[in-house]
Amino acid sequence: MRILVCVKRVPLTGGKMVLTADEQALETRHLGFTISPHEECGVEEAVRLVEHHGGEITVLTLGPPEAEEQIRETLAIGADRGILLADGGEEWDPQATAAAIVTTIETEQAAGGEFDLIVFGNESADSGNYQVGIRVAHALSRPVVTGLKGLSVEDGRARCEQEVAGGRDVYVVPLPAVVTVLEGINLPRYPSVPAKLRARQKPVERISPERPSARLEKLRLVVPPGQGKQAEILGQGPDAAPAVVEVMRELGVA
Repeated sequence: MRILVCVKRVPLTGGKMVLTADEQALETRHLGFTISPHEECGVEEAVRLVEHHGGEITVLTLGPPEAEEQIRETLAIGADRGILLADGGEEWDPQATAAAIVTTIETEQAAGGEFDLIVFGNESADSGNYQVGIRVAHALSRPVVTGLKGLSVEDGRARCEQEVAGGRDVYVVPLPAVVTVLEGINLPRYPSVPAKLRARQKPVERISPERPSARLEKLRLVVPPGQGKQAEILGQGPDAAPAVVEVMRELGVA
């Protein structure tokens, strides 16, 4: 199999997100970086497929030169080579991002053959656009299934599973195809120190794509307010026991 996994360099999840003054981007001066959790699972899923079927994994990202660090992390997990579409560090809109990825895919396929599977995270952990994978699939005229919690390949077809209320929907699509995966489809492995050292020797190609004129307008970003926390005092000492029992009954654990 020949698999392409597209990832994005994003601020470390779990930290406090602060917007720039113009509300157009996240303030990243004091943040570390990683790839989105969905995309970590996408890389792991690709590695598992290649371990089972054989093949090669290419990881691609559009981002600043520093994003090579995130590519090296995926190479340590098991990817074979990386492609960095180096930009000036500014956020590209989904349409421009998809166009740059499609151009690179077409060049890669002309040189080395078709990608059987192109894997995206369901959405990035920063802007959460949800669009890029679908746009790429449409441009390449490939079937696409999103939000996967299960993926397997057999006899030239991909079996895709989506979690729904009460069970799972299953879609079987012919390869080549595009999929987007959700965090939880697997448990990503942690690379060993020897794997990190070997990753330094794996090839990473740098390309400087020309940024097209923006055709989508972003008005502003919004950081949702955090959920407040409340505490209720049920009583003091033994006198609180009946209230505790009542709470447990309400929760269905007593």
